[in-house]
Amino acid sequence: MVISRAGILVPGATGVLGSALAVRLHEQGAALAVAGRDREGLARVSRACGDAPARAFDAYDLEQCARTVAWAAGELGGLDAVVVCVGVAAFGPAESVSDAVAEHLFTVNTLAPLAFLRAALAVVEPGGVIAAITGVVADSPSAGMADYSASKAGLATWLRAVRREQRASGVTVLEIRLPHVETGFAGRAVLGTPPALPAGLPVAEAVDAIVAALSAGARVVKPGRDAPLDAER
Repeated sequence: MVISRAGILVPGATGVLGSALAVRLHEQGAALAVAGRDREGLARVSRACGDAPARAFDAYDLEQCARTVAWAAGELGGLDAVVVCVGVAAFGPAESVSDAVAEHLFTVNTLAPLAFLRAALAVVEPGGVIAAITGVVADSPSAGMADYSASKAGLATWLRAVRREQRASGVTVLEIRLPHVETGFAGRAVLGTPPALPAGLPVAEAVDAIVAALSAGARVVKPGRDAPLDAER
């Protein structure tokens, strides 16, 4: 995908990583539509992206998530990519996680991204990309993060299955499997205190890797052997 000619929707654009990604894509010439929960943050990101079209959504309203994709396609005259940066964390042993918190994790981390991406499959042009951030916990679930890991694994499994379905369509399905990134994300958990974490990846490096993967038609961004992040085609 050629970023400078692409129309891209970024749901979760009010988060630290989502906003940085949106700004970088704008700087590279993409036509952006941004969506998020925080209306004030959304206005700031919109201004930083040349007054990009902006729309608020509630992750619990899955139909609204899906409608946001159609809205973005209308605003931009079509869509070449949807990159979902929505997510929330929770920490603690499984018995300390209430059903309400578990429902929240699976709604925000799994069902809402799926609603965006499912709608995108009907809209994104051949040669385009649907993408979402999962995390290393999707493959390596950690003690004290059972429900959070499971919610991310659900999204990752869906992406991998849909990638097989889309082989003949010309649409790339990208899983962004990030390690800990210095976004302050863990400190905003809906439950519990995060364990001691090593220094995370700088936001700029994560954004660089995501943009490179979108440009290259990669299938997976993940921690690398010789670099912090590698993109696999």
